[in-house]
Amino acid sequence: MAPELRDKLLAGLKNGGIVPYLGPGVLADVRDAATGAPIPSDSDSLILAMNGGKPMAAKLMYEFPRAAMNVELKRGRGAVSKFLNRTYGGTVWTRGAVHDWLKAISPHYVVDINRDTQLQDSYADTPHNLVVGVARTGGTDFRYKLYSWDGNAYRRTDLIDPSLPILFKPMGTPKPEANYIASDADYVDFITELMGGFAIPPELKALRGGKQYLLLGLRLNRDTERMVMADIIYGAARPAGWALIGAPTDKERRFCTKLGLELIEGDVFDAFDSSNVSDPTGAPGTA
Repeated sequence: MAPELRDKLLAGLKNGGIVPYLGPGVLADVRDAATGAPIPSDSDSLILAMNGGKPMAAKLMYEFPRAAMNVELKRGRGAVSKFLNRTYGGTVWTRGAVHDWLKAISPHYVVDINRDTQLQDSYADTPHNLVVGVARTGGTDFRYKLYSWDGNAYRRTDLIDPSLPILFKPMGTPKPEANYIASDADYVDFITELMGGFAIPPELKALRGGKQYLLLGLRLNRDTERMVMADIIYGAARPAGWALIGAPTDKERRFCTKLGLELIEGDVFDAFDSSNVSDPTGAPGTA
């Protein structure tokens, strides 16, 4: 990455003009503090972890939501939630270098499609808003829950305080209460309401207008993640931002061109000066 572009991105992240959009790749260096096993974050690793380390049928290995739907149909939705709670709420993980790097920058608005809690841990010392995606809930058209962190605990709220940082976890998190978008049925419901405008709070719709985005650790070769991302960044500036992707496919190149994203070929761990990224071995922390 050219030094001029690096400086531009860092400045934009700090002043709020550029929004970091975090995908599974930002967790590539995170390990189980007890066993050293990598955290399941991308589609394949999640499927294997959910199935006791064994591959599932080829058609189910295509994408985690499809595999999760199969488990849900056989064992109930609770089985998928228990797996995600155990993985992200019941295991101690090392800190990720990208999360420590972002913590030092403290962006005002962050989108994180992972289901771990490292982003929330990064803002534990700072009052903030938390927006969590939900699906297949009764009694409301809205597909999100809002929480306010006062430095000690989360509490439910109906409004976002735009003066405080906003953490958007569209695919869920185990805390303060476990909610996840995981199976095909979850995604169909969530994306439908996302397209209709019911999965993003009005304050966030107003805030995101004209923003640019920096996609970190997100591959764009799966339709589900592409659809979610395209709707979440709706209203972005032109160009819409940048996508850091190592060895991008032709499909990814075309999609970036379509959305107005400049493709930066490289890895998130190599893209920024090492002085801005902490030791990738991390220190034990709850994720």
